[in-house]
Amino acid sequence: MSHKKKLINLFVNKKAHIGVVGLGYVGLPLMLRYNEVGFKVVGIDIDGEKVDALSSGESYIGHISEEKIKKACATGFEATTDFSRVSELDAIILCVPTPLNKYREPDISYVIDTVEALLPYLRKGQVVSLESTTYPGTTEEELLPRIQGKGLEVGEDIFLVYSPEREDPGNPDYETRTIPKIVGGQTVSCKEVGVALYEQAVDKVVALSSAKAAEMTKLLENIHRAVNIGLVNEMKIVADKMGIDIFEVVDAAATKPFGFTPYYPGPGLGGHCIPIDPFYLTWKAREYDVHTRFIELSGEVNRAMPYYVVDKLVGGMNDVGKPLKGSHILVLGIAYKKNVGDVRESPSVAIMELIRNKKANVAYSDPYFPAFPKMRNHFFDLTSDPLTKESLKKFDAIVLATDHDSFDLKFLQENAKLIIDARGKYRNNEPNVIRA
Repeated sequence: MSHKKKLINLFVNKKAHIGVVGLGYVGLPLMLRYNEVGFKVVGIDIDGEKVDALSSGESYIGHISEEKIKKACATGFEATTDFSRVSELDAIILCVPTPLNKYREPDISYVIDTVEALLPYLRKGQVVSLESTTYPGTTEEELLPRIQGKGLEVGEDIFLVYSPEREDPGNPDYETRTIPKIVGGQTVSCKEVGVALYEQAVDKVVALSSAKAAEMTKLLENIHRAVNIGLVNEMKIVADKMGIDIFEVVDAAATKPFGFTPYYPGPGLGGHCIPIDPFYLTWKAREYDVHTRFIELSGEVNRAMPYYVVDKLVGGMNDVGKPLKGSHILVLGIAYKKNVGDVRESPSVAIMELIRNKKANVAYSDPYFPAFPKMRNHFFDLTSDPLTKESLKKFDAIVLATDHDSFDLKFLQENAKLIIDARGKYRNNEPNVIRA
């Protein structure tokens, strides 16, 4: 029997051993799903603290309960830092970061380093699936030659697919099982094996003609959002100058049953996808002498939004006769979106830095972060401030940057001296609220 048929049979009969490399916001839910449907799953991560936490039944991601982790451990899940375990796996799914470097160019070092760590332990009869967002051609140009350099024929001995992650942390309407899965194979046989791998865990699998097409699909999804959010952020600035409520306008436009999708403005873009992914295509497009003007313009608009918020703060302070320098400012919410414990690329942190640079005293309040988390490029030696009548009195203004559901908006409005609302939560012309 061919390696392809053996692998497909292992997946269909749930006898395959699944490996997930990278146990973060993408890898951990995927691990839990494969465990839930009855597969033996091994999770591999270079972070020993994560591995120790999972092995102890602890969760380090807010919307994933410890009960789920403990159940997975009780039903055979193992977490390890040992890459030699790859040799016993039938499927290796890579869920590692793909950030931008300081020049806003793709940094796929995590992908390459992970593949290099896997190579000594790869064997015939395995499938390797990359889920990390990247530029079209990564699978073919970076993974394929490394794997074939080991003497394994891709499409015959071993199978290589690209299947982009599609997670929306904090969204209760969707989970790993219910989000359709894109799968592109390096060969037709690779695609067939990839489909068999994911069909066991996901309700709907969408097979594409190539890994490149799947890589481009992921970028299009997030570029679509980035461009439209950039558009509505620019519209917000224009509407504000004209004295028009942009949120009222978007709500009204959304009543059109065709041809319009509502996007709402905010203080900028955050998270591990939308602020980053468009620039993967921008970078790759230069190889083909193409200038991606829409993508780059939307990036400029979205990166400028924290400055717009702080300008509104400066104006609001001036209106009450106070300079920003020396004032005490509270930033509400440092997560990049509501109801999640994730600060990657958060515009709230950019706002905090701009306030600090203007010599004001900045503090924050966020129930997901009792202490300011470790970040690669940002540092604040702060803990989360409580939201009480007494604590709010010491602040000259608060900036509503992330609208967690746990924030009591009425209480805040009644007790804050000044609110800079960057999320459009106050709609009734409250006297102490300035829209940003």
